Amino acid sequence: MAKLKVPTGIQTQKVKPGTVQLIASGDLRLSANQVCWPAQLAMEQELTRAIEAEGHRVQRAHPYREEAGHGFIGSQKEGLEVFRRVDPDAPLIVAEAVWQYSHHVLPGLTTHRGPILTAANWSGTWPGLVGMLNLNGSLTKAGVEYSTLWSEDFRDAYFRRRLRQWLRTGRCSHQTDHVVPLRASRIGASARRLGEALARQLRAEKAILGVFDEGCMGMFNAIIPDDLLHATGVFKERLSQSALYYESTQVSEREARAVYRWLVKAGMRFHTGREEATDLTMGQILQQCRTYVAAVRLADDFGCAGIGIQYQQGLKDLLPASDLVEGILNNGDRPPVTSRDGKRVLFEGEPVPHFNEVDECSGLDALLTNRVQSALGQPVETTLHDLRWGDRDRSGTVEDYVWVLLISGSAPPAHFIGGWKGAEGFRQPPMYFPKGGSTLRGISKPGEIVWSRIFIEDHTLKMDLGRAKVIKLPRNETERRWQATTYQWPIMHAVTYGITRDQMMARHKANHIQVVYAGDAAAADQALAVKASLADALGMKVSLCGTRANGASWD
Repeated sequence: MAKLKVPTGIQTQKVKPGTVQLIASGDLRLSANQVCWPAQLAMEQELTRAIEAEGHRVQRAHPYREEAGHGFIGSQKEGLEVFRRVDPDAPLIVAEAVWQYSHHVLPGLTTHRGPILTAANWSGTWPGLVGMLNLNGSLTKAGVEYSTLWSEDFRDAYFRRRLRQWLRTGRCSHQTDHVVPLRASRIGASARRLGEALARQLRAEKAILGVFDEGCMGMFNAIIPDDLLHATGVFKERLSQSALYYESTQVSEREARAVYRWLVKAGMRFHTGREEATDLTMGQILQQCRTYVAAVRLADDFGCAGIGIQYQQGLKDLLPASDLVEGILNNGDRPPVTSRDGKRVLFEGEPVPHFNEVDECSGLDALLTNRVQSALGQPVETTLHDLRWGDRDRSGTVEDYVWVLLISGSAPPAHFIGGWKGAEGFRQPPMYFPKGGSTLRGISKPGEIVWSRIFIEDHTLKMDLGRAKVIKLPRNETERRWQATTYQWPIMHAVTYGITRDQMMARHKANHIQVVYAGDAAAADQALAVKASLADALGMKVSLCGTRANGASWD
């Protein structure tokens, strides 16, 4: 009988007392990690100075790699290797100045016993805040305890006070008294009755979400466990992006050009050039038009109430980015698509709700939003945005704190000033999308909106809802905000009711936020109430955040 070799386990190196370990999760794309590294380095230097000022030492748990040109953890494989050297009992900071793939570090964080802090710089240049919120949502879903912090320069009193608290106790806290459980609020009997009726209908009839490959960019927080989704009456049709690619090859040149002509006639402007590597070309646009037709046909084939395309990995190496496709899908007024035999117009006059980056929490939210808005006779077009950044209005037009809600292109033109006439197409940044493709850019129109987010905590679906208004800023202020973030993407200037910047960051458990317009403030309050009741009747734990437009509380 062979002698068994019993593994001895991993021997980690213990750090000295008073030492804080630091790691940086990055992108999977080498080009993105290289371009964004200087911002990450500057952020780490500021954060390190703040920690050292409190009498602690910072030890980076993985080195800058000369051959790669950056110091990020660039894959799940690298993350596992890094955590084999991390002291599991010592304090650990995940520092983020860029978009990051949470699965690079999530496995190691799930077994880390020491205090965990996620930290981001308050900057729109690279989406570090978005990356941190994604990681926070993923840790929340995984049941991992953590604290979180953010700062413009890591010198402000708010940050320093909570950093000191975390260094001393292993935890830091934020004020979240703007959150009210639904059952403690008064939202009206009629809204509750409608929400409950919509819930009964959904559970009885059921619905399908088409998922073109699950788990985009390591967004663990964006995957709804099947048993939780099924309890709402919604089920996944698991589709492959390879099927979408194949179907796009079956769309004729004539059909693709018909979609393009429709967009141009509607008023959309495309900014094109000749260099495939850096410009938006006609070939890229026509391929996106083919993908749009293919997506609608596949949604019809499988009876999908909404679809989500992953696209960031795999598909980006085969096709131009799908953002133009997604924005068209989310709009009621869009190029008609017929069945393959030409006998039926598919989803005529309706959006085909699309959840960007196959975020299933946003997909379920979009489905519920569509039904609520339809029942109330309100606009049904909805989209997610990144909760990208925020700043005071430098033009002095408003005194409010104005959020920059931004996404890579899936916003519907119904949300834009001027509709299709306010829509523009720019090439996606080459460092993210080697095959290019047009974005669907515009400035969101002024109006009243409902924002929401479904997230997972304690193996339970939860929903936060709140109210906000979209405002119009002078063009030079809008340009400043675009230049400070991603110029090619659609932008929304949002002012939340009754919620400060820090309260929003402390509570939000996702990189994405769902938005939908209503006719006026009263209609938006009503839509929020019905949606909250619908989610509650489906078994979610619902919380209302902030206030109504007039400043009145929900309780």
